[in-house]
Amino acid sequence: MARITPFKGLRPKEKYAAEVATLPYDVVSVAEARAFKKKPYNFYHVTRSEIDLVEGIDVHSQVVYDRAKENLDQMIADGIMIQDKEPCYYIYELVMDGRSQTGLICGSSCDDYFNGIVKKHEFTRPEKELDRINHIKTTRAETGIVFLAYNDQEDVEAMIADWKANNKPTYDFTAEDGIRHTFWVMDDYGKVATITRLFAEEVPCTYIADGHHRAASAGKVCMELREAGMSITGEESFNYFVTCIFPASQLQIMDYNRVVKDLNGLNPEKFLQALNEKFSITAIGATEPYKPQEPHEFGLYLDGNWYKLVAKPGTFTEDPIGVLDVSILQNNILSEILAIHDPRTDKRVDFVGGIRGLQELEKRVNSGEMAAAFACYPVSIQQLFSIADSGNVMPPKSTWFEPKLRDGLVVYLI
Repeated sequence: MARITPFKGLRPKEKYAAEVATLPYDVVSVAEARAFKKKPYNFYHVTRSEIDLVEGIDVHSQVVYDRAKENLDQMIADGIMIQDKEPCYYIYELVMDGRSQTGLICGSSCDDYFNGIVKKHEFTRPEKELDRINHIKTTRAETGIVFLAYNDQEDVEAMIADWKANNKPTYDFTAEDGIRHTFWVMDDYGKVATITRLFAEEVPCTYIADGHHRAASAGKVCMELREAGMSITGEESFNYFVTCIFPASQLQIMDYNRVVKDLNGLNPEKFLQALNEKFSITAIGATEPYKPQEPHEFGLYLDGNWYKLVAKPGTFTEDPIGVLDVSILQNNILSEILAIHDPRTDKRVDFVGGIRGLQELEKRVNSGEMAAAFACYPVSIQQLFSIADSGNVMPPKSTWFEPKLRDGLVVYLI
């Protein structure tokens, strides 16, 4: 069963919350983060502290992590960030396009992560882990929240809904992208204890939706400190990592699309002929992008026109991985026709999150940067759960969750 804990969060004073809050460090480029350099309380000064250093600096150099600590310490010294005096849970609601999702921010057990109670569905890359490990060790803080999901548990959701209904939010603002962020501090000892017990008794596991590298890095810091003899009771803060846990029914996964640089020596006509062996093809034209309406459908943008592709029998298997549309695309088109065998490393393929819209696919192709684009039907949350339960991993860039949690609204100190 899932073991969670309240914690003494470090968070902005109410009047600074909207200015502090930023997108996760790994969904913005250095150039995008630098645009906020002149905003002194913006949390990119901590999560992307290279913006305060000379352009072109190695973002993995120790001076970058040292600057992150310096900036965080300054925000504390200036009274921008304050720490709660008692362990709390935090309720976080995000509203995007009229759809609401509400999660519980807490510490999740590193032992649960090690033992598979916190379930994974992606591989992690050592260099990305090391970046966050160094950031955590230098700042003594986890500044990015791991996004978890769980199968709905009525008693937990009822308690959260009751708190929202009967307590004033601590923060409530709408960001520049139109997403509303509302945040409550649950500081009632009895209710905190009840939620802790409910998770321990009734939630068998949680699933990483987004943040595999943040979770892996926190786990490795935990193991390093244990091996150094720092864990005496097992309840030290580094034995947990900061998460926001959402009920599955409230979550939506967006499509994660692909663009390719070339057609492996084929012209558009020959490429369509090759596709016809495995897919039924319908010409849509140039006026409207084709958005897949059901599993095993794809949109193809090629030579200024859209096509609807439908996978023929035999192009997929019924196992949790083989049935995914991203697997069908990879196995039957990217690998077999275009010779893109490893999408993790091949520079001929790129990935475009559904939040950018199908127009972004047209833009990348029309510019001449890419030769073709593929629109995919999104993975379902239950498919993600099924793959994680089976112990398998999803193909790279299979899921895109929106809205994104904001960094800086609460920080977990180590």
